[in-house]
Amino acid sequence: MKKTMIALALLTAGLAQAATTVKIDTAKPGPVINKDVYGQFAEHLGTGIYGGMWVGPQSKIPNTRGWRNDVIGALKKLHVPLVRWPGGCFADEYHWREGIGPRNKRPVKINTTWGGVDENNAVGTHEFFDLVEQLGADAYVNGNLGTGSPQEMAEWLEYMTSDNKSTLPELRRKNGRDKPFKVAYFAVGNEAWGCGGNMKPEYYTNLYRQSVTFLKTPAGARPKMVASGGNDNDTSWTEELSKSAKNMTDGISFHYYTIPTGKWEVKGAATGFPDNEWFSTLHATLRMEDHIRNNVKVLDKNDPEKKLGFYVDEWGTWYDVEKGTNAGFLYQQNTLRDAVVAALNFNIFHDHADRVRMTNIAQMVNVLQAMVLTDNEKMLLTPTYHAYEMYVPFQGATTLPLSLEGNRKYSSGDKSIPQVSASAARGKDGKIYVALVNTNPGEAEEVNIDGVGAGKASARVLTANAMDAHNTFAKPDAVKPAPIAVQSSGGKLTVKMPAKSVVVVAVGD
Repeated sequence: MKKTMIALALLTAGLAQAATTVKIDTAKPGPVINKDVYGQFAEHLGTGIYGGMWVGPQSKIPNTRGWRNDVIGALKKLHVPLVRWPGGCFADEYHWREGIGPRNKRPVKINTTWGGVDENNAVGTHEFFDLVEQLGADAYVNGNLGTGSPQEMAEWLEYMTSDNKSTLPELRRKNGRDKPFKVAYFAVGNEAWGCGGNMKPEYYTNLYRQSVTFLKTPAGARPKMVASGGNDNDTSWTEELSKSAKNMTDGISFHYYTIPTGKWEVKGAATGFPDNEWFSTLHATLRMEDHIRNNVKVLDKNDPEKKLGFYVDEWGTWYDVEKGTNAGFLYQQNTLRDAVVAALNFNIFHDHADRVRMTNIAQMVNVLQAMVLTDNEKMLLTPTYHAYEMYVPFQGATTLPLSLEGNRKYSSGDKSIPQVSASAARGKDGKIYVALVNTNPGEAEEVNIDGVGAGKASARVLTANAMDAHNTFAKPDAVKPAPIAVQSSGGKLTVKMPAKSVVVVAVGD
């Protein structure tokens, strides 16, 4: 009898420990999550723009001034706050004058960075601003430092933002736009450590200071200036820029891509991957936390007033390209794994909302971790799209501190990560939103939410049976959000999370 009671006690204890408790302190609101944390990225790369979003006004595919109606409609449901353009590596070979005026008279160039294909410049400044205005988004324009000059960038800004009668705004008017365009962010170069010029931080910082000196706009029209920062473990760019260009920039960019194998030569497959690559992908993406923390330490030292933002303006998963596609087009399938990666990063960004004020996932359509995939007239929404849609209420929401109790580890070999990731915020609508991620692909998890009361609650879940479940043009709704029950008892809410899932709970009337 005694042994039976001990065994029963151990079993009961095990069941009690199986639940994770999220304790939320609604009395101590934190910083606001900038809407631009949910920004997007559209580069002249593969079919990301041409074919994916832009089909031209004469296309049989329904469009508005050349932009696909179906893709624009889908993206509008994400409340896309910001779009970065024209690159990326492409930006440092892009000369803006080649993308204005009659499209049939624009020069055809070679996209030497991405696939060596012809670039006909059909999408230029006016077309890009038409895109963001159709989306209701802000514009993040990346200037050409690599093959351009301070003069070229300064003249582009004048063309876009000036409201006087000088030659450049008059040229803009001749090209069909009377009122100035609104530029929210302007970057001086991209990846200056690599494709943007293979520079050293000190050299780039001097060039940045020189360039920004001449980037002038009318009063009230000046964009936030973005300095090209580092990537991965390198904090030297943040160090140099925050020390030597602190008063000349609004934010420092940062790039980090999640690669399952950790090897650029053989990154791993987007589908049909082994179990250990599910784990290695999530383990790798969680390094974003360390990368942000290490750079924030530098910023806190050199910029204690917190004037500078930390802009993760390229991030996402990067796999081997799909067989039969152009290697320079970076087309990859998008699975449930990608949605989990996205949600994990959202939660990290929320934790650093005071510094991480803008991010841009790579990229919007048909490239890397895309929201949308197209095939001629066909279109589908990816699991990553659905993760973004579920997190829409966090745009502009006020973070709420939380703690996790009883959170188990999900392990593979000698490495482990937390089984549950969580984030909480009070939305602009007054409701409390709690985002949860179960990283374990083989075990469900019961999650108790404490501190939000027992009011009206609803939730949706994104999950699937297979780790590489994805949507196809034949089955476009194979992976999509569905309602999930939320139980209320004793002032707490309880959600039974399936394995490998993303859940967003809304609490309030």
